[in-house]
Amino acid sequence: MSHSAESVSQRLARFVVALDVEGLPADVRAAGALHALDAIGCGVAAFALGEAPYVSAAADEAGVGGPSTAIGGRGLPSTEAAMINGTLCHALDFDDTHPDSVVHVSAAVTPAALAAAEAHGASGADTLAAIVAGNEVSTRVGAAAGGVFHKRGFHPTGMAGVFGATAAACRVRRLDADRTAHALGIAGSMAGGLLEFLADGAETKKLHPGWAAQAGLTAARLAAHGGTGPASVFEGARGYYATYAHGFGEALGRLEALVGELGTVWETPRIAIKPYPACHYAHAPVDALREILAEHPITPEEVDSITAFSDETGVALVLEPAADKVRPRTPYDAKFSLPYCLGALLVHGKVDVTSFLPSAVRDERVLALTPKVGYELKQYSPRPDSFGGGVTLRTTDGRTHTAELRYQRGGEENPMSVDEIVAKFRANAALGLDADGVAVLEGGVLGLGGAGDLGFLSVLGAVSQAPSSPGAMAGVRA
Repeated sequence: MSHSAESVSQRLARFVVALDVEGLPADVRAAGALHALDAIGCGVAAFALGEAPYVSAAADEAGVGGPSTAIGGRGLPSTEAAMINGTLCHALDFDDTHPDSVVHVSAAVTPAALAAAEAHGASGADTLAAIVAGNEVSTRVGAAAGGVFHKRGFHPTGMAGVFGATAAACRVRRLDADRTAHALGIAGSMAGGLLEFLADGAETKKLHPGWAAQAGLTAARLAAHGGTGPASVFEGARGYYATYAHGFGEALGRLEALVGELGTVWETPRIAIKPYPACHYAHAPVDALREILAEHPITPEEVDSITAFSDETGVALVLEPAADKVRPRTPYDAKFSLPYCLGALLVHGKVDVTSFLPSAVRDERVLALTPKVGYELKQYSPRPDSFGGGVTLRTTDGRTHTAELRYQRGGEENPMSVDEIVAKFRANAALGLDADGVAVLEGGVLGLGGAGDLGFLSVLGAVSQAPSSPGAMAGVRA
């Protein structure tokens, strides 16, 4: 079959099968390891803070063990470990995001790759190759739809992440191109994730990358044993884009272009690292306010009003409906409230993982400021590629200060340094591991490009909950 006659899934499969660490550009290799490190650090911090204990409890219900390490727990079957770790890596909303697709890439791909690698005895080099392969697949599948998934009420991480997780699992298992294409076809029937959690602050969004990781391993397993999936899963009349993107024809054209760049244009280095554990659309306004406060020390009592600037998607996620954003109902709700994030920065001088503890989101000093936050719609780009934003702060004595960021910190155009990313990992990992455990995990993940085994992942089983976490206080232990 000529390349031109291949379906999109077959072309993706051919790329996944052929990818080797030795052929990767140095910056892609480095970015792949750094993003894996960042995701794992977020997962360790989430477990330490008592997040999503129900995923571990649900896995324990089966009463079976396995070869793959769950954060804070015992060895489990690879699918169960992937579900737990994928959920935890996303639970704090501190994990990375690809700008064009608005997909939380690593929270689905890295847990899938690691769980499969432990189960199949893969080397570090093959694991890193699988992570990069998964990144490149999920970013393209998501970016082709632009902002359409959000507009239709779908969470792009669940919708596109399952394909990246499937690609990673297939690469770890060294399935051939035919079996990998079938696995991607199977994964199309497993894509999912609704944004309805925004209605009441429910925790379903945390589960989306966990489910994507688990489903990706399942799709690869089924294909390995002869299961078939439609070759036209993406471009078919009843396929992925025709149904989930409501027949969005432009998506296929963009996907064709994106797939044509495989192996020459790399998306992994473009995935944005988060400096704050909140929705990415809150970051630029928070940093803009930080700039203002650094130059003009303003107390909360001096604030008359704040006008935030965001695009249409950002408004829908972090500013509307206004009544819900003024008084977040849950800690997770607060992560999607720009008024809360701005208020937390004004009152406490920081926005970090402690800003979203149950006690913190009830802080009346912060909640006194949230009604003072309004917004103006501002389009920083015709597509969701930068998470730009800003604020205008007006004081009670009539002063006005404005700051904006065209590109949010942590993205390709305004990157965090390697030292900053590693420091973020260390701070997160230290919540649940001692210094030796943090060092072992850091060295192992950053050294994934080598041929060594993955024995260092056993450290994840030793992660403990912080004494002040809700789970620890309730006696919950996964």
